[in-house]
Amino acid sequence: MGRYLEQSLLDECLARLANKRNVFSTVLCVEDQMQSLSLVSSGGEMQTEDRYFIASVTKLYVTAVLLKLRAEQRIGLDDPIGRYLSKEIMAGLHMMENRDYTEEITVKQLMSNTSGIPDYFSGDVFSDLIAGHDQAWSLDKTLDAARRLKPKFKPGQRNRAQYSDTNYRLLGQIIENIKGESIQNVFKEYIFDKLNLTQTYFFDDPEDTSPIPFYYKKKRLDLPLYMASIGAEGGIVSTARETMMFLRSFFNGDLFPISDLDELQRQWNFLWAPGPFFYGIGISRQPLSPFGLGRGLIGHWGQSGAFAFHHPESGLYFTGTVNQAVGQSAAVQAMTRIIRQYGREKKALRLHADAP
Repeated sequence: MGRYLEQSLLDECLARLANKRNVFSTVLCVEDQMQSLSLVSSGGEMQTEDRYFIASVTKLYVTAVLLKLRAEQRIGLDDPIGRYLSKEIMAGLHMMENRDYTEEITVKQLMSNTSGIPDYFSGDVFSDLIAGHDQAWSLDKTLDAARRLKPKFKPGQRNRAQYSDTNYRLLGQIIENIKGESIQNVFKEYIFDKLNLTQTYFFDDPEDTSPIPFYYKKKRLDLPLYMASIGAEGGIVSTARETMMFLRSFFNGDLFPISDLDELQRQWNFLWAPGPFFYGIGISRQPLSPFGLGRGLIGHWGQSGAFAFHHPESGLYFTGTVNQAVGQSAAVQAMTRIIRQYGREKKALRLHADAP
């Protein structure tokens, strides 16, 4: 035996995953706490080093950059967002009961999805995209769509949260305004170059065909105009191995003060959509069973089927994608199986080592 997890098990998991309904291509990288284990496997139409859209996993990268900017004393998470955004952007973003609450919204509320600003992406936008109606969504267009929607709660209202991609489009603009340069350049400086990520970048060229396509059920989604326009909301392309390099750095304190991790997880709010899962400050928690709501995977999902998670109980890290907009349950099943097998093998090896 000798190891807690073998390549053959991961290959078997990925073969099963690729045979799941509507999963046409998939990749999964798994590492343990001590980095004594580092395995990657792929299935279907995908190779292990292929690039893919990480979609909302990008939000973890946004969190890392904001925490680094705070460490540089260039932003405070409790600062009102109006300190960093123009009056034109701020106007009427949160209108409720004939009152504009926008000036009360903080950076932390954007990060934690507790700002109350409506999600432009839900409803007609998502329906149009899965119907194949590709179009660019500029920040102005995004905010105009959000303004036409009705907020469900006031900023920071206790125990209220709504997943809103609008929040992260605003955070991207805040980062650009602080640094005075494009989001691409900021992330290149703070993350991509720092970690030597040569296959990771913001997708900003609709003619770029290198990322593996993703699907909605059986329909392939070709959305280059949209994916090239969303930036901090979910515009990063990467590989499973390079996403793993980022994920480990995120949890190991290589990108921002490691003490900040506790703050991100201090308050969790339950979200039904696009979940169900819990959301902290720029980070999510995915329970693995109804009996373990206070535990599970810590990291982020992407609407493309991408994922980047740490499982603190086992010490395992997972990155990859199922390239399927409704494939999260299949990915959870694969990660759960690996966690259980890892635990069984680890226990068996310890018993063997302790035997006389």
